[in-house]
Formats: sequence, C-alpha cells, structure tokens
Amino acid sequence: MSDSNFFDLHTQGLGYLNRVRHVQPKRGQDFWACDIAALSGPTDDVSTTRFDCRVSGADAVKLVKKCQQAVDEDRKVLIGFRLGDLWIDTFVYKHGDRAGETGFALKARLLYIGWIKIDGEWVYTADSSANPADEDASQDESESETEDEAALAQA
Repeated sequence: MSDSNFFDLHTQGLGYLNRVRHVQPKRGQDFWACDIAALSGPTDDVSTTRFDCRVSGADAVKLVKKCQQAVDEDRKVLIGFRLGDLWIDTFVYKHGDRAGETGFALKARLLYIGWIKIDGEWVYTADSSANPADEDASQDESESETEDEAALAQA
C-alpha cells in the first residue's frame, strides 16, 4: 500500500451568500450549490469576487440549507468561509449584449463556514473544534454553537 501525498490550496474570506440551490443533474449525484460574493480591498473601497460553489462539507451543506430562506428573501447573509479546489470554467454567452462572447466563472468547493450574520446579526459561529486550524475547544463554545443554531433556525 502506498501513501497518498497531495497539497491543498484553500481560499478563505468573508462574503455574501447568494443563489442557494439544490442541483439535480441528469447523471450523477444531486448536490447543493451557491454563489459567494467575496469581499476584498480597503473598507472604504470594497471589491467583490464571485465564486460559484458546490457545497461539499457536511456542516456547510446543513448551514447553507438553513440559510436558503433568508437568501430567497433577499436578506443580507454574510459568511466566513473556506473554499477548496478553485478552478476557472469558460463558457459562451448565449443571450444579451454579450451573446457569442467567451466568459468565465470562478468555481470552487465550499468546505467550511465559520460564522454567519443575517442582516447584521450573528446567528452562527462554529465550534472551534470543527476548525482544524484551532484544536482548542471548550464546553462553553459547544453551548454557544447550540444557541447559534437555534438563532439560525429562527432567522
């Protein structure tokens, strides 16, 4: 048996959750997807970068599903996220002013959601034990996560 070696490339940041959807392809397994408008730059001149994401982490799937209603209601859902397997997809516009032109989309897998704010209010923060970068978890944080999940369910 040989050891499998690989390198991970992760992107993390904060951004607005958009276009939450359940995708049922003709072939293959159905999955959850979303767009993230990631924020970058100085706070007085913010730029956004759009990522079209397949939701891959089990906890991320659960959280995105819980946020779908708020997104559908055009509420501002801001998340702290981690993406993996970033790639560029090219396509040709079929309609509108850009019909026939080549476009691109940044695609990734949404692996992890560290926190969620809906309309400026905290509704979820992850238990630090779920974050591989921070292995120190306390009972207080676990209780806080349960309270956060209840707030998210009410949002």
